[in-house]
Amino acid sequence: MHIYLSMVSFAIIFFFAVTGLTLNHADKFGGQVRTTQGKGKLNVNWVKVADTAKIAKLDIVEYIRNTHGIHAALADFRIDDEQCTASFKGPGYAADVFINRDNGTYELQETSAGFVGVINDLHKGRDAGPVWSVFIDVSAILMSLVSLTGMILILYLKRKRAAGLIVAALGLLLAYIIYVIGVK
Repeated sequence: MHIYLSMVSFAIIFFFAVTGLTLNHADKFGGQVRTTQGKGKLNVNWVKVADTAKIAKLDIVEYIRNTHGIHAALADFRIDDEQCTASFKGPGYAADVFINRDNGTYELQETSAGFVGVINDLHKGRDAGPVWSVFIDVSAILMSLVSLTGMILILYLKRKRAAGLIVAALGLLLAYIIYVIGVK
């Protein structure tokens, strides 16, 4: 079981190991964040209404998506007396739209963190959606099972049991010492 669980989760463990390094050393691995600006005008009838419940949110969001090629999920849509704001977020990506309710003009600001930004956000589960969140949970369960079956396996190997348990204890002790000295 340990071998098969290890092989199934190999790519997952490798992904989280690599992205752990890129997150811990963002100054070395951080790609260049690219910000772009845009402007436009949408149908003023969608936003210039007295009853804010009648603002055409769906029309606005679809227009912005189609006009500017935004594929990220809508994270927030706010309405106040003078403007509407729509925020789209995805791994390594954000787009914010500020719409003037009086005349329908808007300003768009897109931020892209590149490949490293995407994989770092995937590591953290940031703005990746519910399916990726389940994937992270399944990955954590797989890694826990790999560790547990490895520990059980070492208990059945008489020749390596003592050395394996000593090395496991030393690893735990080392992690605790580093925590006490370097973190606490």
